[in-house]
Amino acid sequence: MQPLPLTFDFAEETTYFADLILPVPIPRMFTYRVPRDMVERLKVGARVIVPFGKNRVYTAVVGRIHHQPPSNYQAKYILELLDEYPLVTAYQLELFSWMAEYYLCNIGEVLNVALPSGLKITSQSKVQYNPDFDYPELLTDGETRLLDELKKHSALSYEELGRLVGETNVPTTIKSLVGKRAVIVFDEVREKYVPKMVRKVRLTTRYETREQVLALINTLEKSPKQQEVVMKYLSYVPVQNNPILNRKGLDKTVLNQDDEVSQSSLQTLIKNQIFETFEVIVPRFGDDDLPNVEVKLTEVQQRACNEVLSQFNEKDIVLLHGITGSGKTEVYINLIQTALESGSQVLYLLPEIALTTQIVVRLKKVFGDKLGIYHSKFSDNERVEVWKGIVDGQYQFVVGVRSAVFLPFDNLGLIIVDEEHETSYKQHDPAPRYHARDVAMMIAHWQKAKVLLGSATPSIESYYHAQQGRYGLVELLERYGDAMLPDIVLVNTRIEKQQKKMKNEFSSVLLEHLQHNLERKEQSILFQNRRGYSPYLQCEDCEWTSRCPNCDVSLTYHMRAAELRCHYCGHKDPVPKSCPACGSFKVRTIGFGTEKLEDQLQIVFPEARIQRMDLDTTRAKNAYQQIISEFEGGNVDILVGTQMISKGLDFGNVSLVGIFDADRMIHYPEFRAIERAFQMITQVSGRAGRRADRRGKVLIQTTNPQQAVLLRVLENDYKGLFEEEIVERQNFNYPPFSRLIKLTVRHTEQNISQQAAQRLVDQLTEKLGEARVLGPEVPLVERIRNQFLYTVLIKLERSISPKAVKVFILEKINELLSDKGLKAVTIVADVDCL
Repeated sequence: MQPLPLTFDFAEETTYFADLILPVPIPRMFTYRVPRDMVERLKVGARVIVPFGKNRVYTAVVGRIHHQPPSNYQAKYILELLDEYPLVTAYQLELFSWMAEYYLCNIGEVLNVALPSGLKITSQSKVQYNPDFDYPELLTDGETRLLDELKKHSALSYEELGRLVGETNVPTTIKSLVGKRAVIVFDEVREKYVPKMVRKVRLTTRYETREQVLALINTLEKSPKQQEVVMKYLSYVPVQNNPILNRKGLDKTVLNQDDEVSQSSLQTLIKNQIFETFEVIVPRFGDDDLPNVEVKLTEVQQRACNEVLSQFNEKDIVLLHGITGSGKTEVYINLIQTALESGSQVLYLLPEIALTTQIVVRLKKVFGDKLGIYHSKFSDNERVEVWKGIVDGQYQFVVGVRSAVFLPFDNLGLIIVDEEHETSYKQHDPAPRYHARDVAMMIAHWQKAKVLLGSATPSIESYYHAQQGRYGLVELLERYGDAMLPDIVLVNTRIEKQQKKMKNEFSSVLLEHLQHNLERKEQSILFQNRRGYSPYLQCEDCEWTSRCPNCDVSLTYHMRAAELRCHYCGHKDPVPKSCPACGSFKVRTIGFGTEKLEDQLQIVFPEARIQRMDLDTTRAKNAYQQIISEFEGGNVDILVGTQMISKGLDFGNVSLVGIFDADRMIHYPEFRAIERAFQMITQVSGRAGRRADRRGKVLIQTTNPQQAVLLRVLENDYKGLFEEEIVERQNFNYPPFSRLIKLTVRHTEQNISQQAAQRLVDQLTEKLGEARVLGPEVPLVERIRNQFLYTVLIKLERSISPKAVKVFILEKINELLSDKGLKAVTIVADVDCL
């Protein structure tokens, strides 16, 4: 693909229009008139501020500049140009357009997800006094007090007004004042991104040379405290030896925090123009001062690296199948260095924020400040700095989660998708419901870059494409440093329960090994892919169950927060003291999550240091890093966690892994259940025994140790699993032999939702046939946020062009929604659904 031009040749005395991408769910770009004073400065890919609808203001991106006015509406003027040079590249504009078409959504929805919030304009309501108001006798005392405060300022926000007048009911008062025409309410538009500023101090230019400095010190002999301030500054900034150093100055906080410096004397020196203060913009990502480390590959890793490079000569995509602990990261580092040395950009995708925490430290030691980091736990301002850093050429290499595919690269040489099998790469809400791995492949195709997919347990689709020769395949089947794969043991919990050996959720075997590990001062990881204390509460007498009023699911019990919580809509209820249905006090917890395991462990091993890692404990910005640092530093004995702990984390002192609820993963009603159970169990097991001097132990608790997938896990037999699964997929026409599109119909009334879904199926079946259109079906969770759901699954053979089918699907959806009785229906399309 050749990128679209970002410039446009303007002619004088001509009216220009711009098609803009607005971050709203409308099906096409919207046309605006370009003001004459903006004509020569406007570029495709730049951000602008525009009005849209009634009293709304948005940040839009210029998609095209032309001379044709819109035929169906009067074009409004662009209000303001935000960028002198484009912050959105031509490749990104092509990407947005392709994603909207491929994932059956609007281009504005793509833009809304792609742009970090800090690059979008926000509007805030402000209030100001109306100078034409002449009827003070109409005002109440509260209104007079508020108006008097407004007269002292040019404009104030609702919050500022409430703080100044000490009132909580400010909106009501303002509404009354607006009715009396005493105040004017307007929206102040401001850009969210704010550069980080540091206030510095330095000697004025009169005191930069050695002679000037000595003379200054002499003149301050009668003011010893001021002289001491100057001397302290010179100890940090030796101006007398190098006058140029003075221009950079000294962070003012350094002098402010020094106990030997008199702050009043410093202020006097500034007042007397001996010192001056100034502000500078500094990056939010400071230099971590990590030592530069050279990565040395083993013979096996070097051979794998050479094979990847060799296959890149023939294939654009290569799959690296490396078992857990084989050292894939070292291979990645070597390939990244090669790409950067050629002058290309590199994108390294990871499935989880938790994984970036540990890997980034390793990469920083090798690449230093060349490395940028991009994920949702960073603030808006931090993400904007990475975005602008790529545009400015500051960052050639970025590590990020799935949203990093939207970054403004224009010279990519290599994209690495680590743990490519992970479902975290798929976005489910909001639109676009994209898969970062697949989007990365399209970006690489346009920019002539190479893609390396890495995994110990590749997705069935990726391994199939490698077997068919569409992708290259390199295998790394030895653990780094002669470390052995862990010894995996299946613990039969059915027998343990019969023999009354189970203690709560723990088998006697697992408790015994945990005790031994604590005695040897070795670390353990316990995996349960369900957070909270218990999935639900139930009454023993009447069998009442805690359920969400908005969704067709039970409320999860969270003990620490003392609440029942819906993990779908966020609804919360207090924990009932008795059964709400019959009044019985026999209300008990059913099942278990990570919080309950943590609680039970603390009772069994009161001296153990136990930490939990799940969505509830990692909401804060640096929570991941803190938990991982504590565990890595040996300050935690047992780490309990959800799937966050399964993805590529490397802890040398972990010798035991315990896995709970394996049966639930295996028997989940979904065609990928066996594949995912194998992947999850294998990945978690891979956290154990990553040192050569000890072999790790993995204990899997199950009621049926003879299940085929568990026997594959015991043998670490991925190829055997693949051969079985690929036959099943072919027999039932599932990916990679077909493409799947899931349509979810939603409405607050069940009969309307069902009626709309059935009509949609009937219309689609007329052209696509009954074999390709399945449904409508009631999903596992029938109601979410008070909307009843019905799903329609479309299976398309690989030989069919999906583009024409998608156009047909959109056409039928729009026809259905144009019916007056169905306008409140929502239909969500999920292409390549997981």
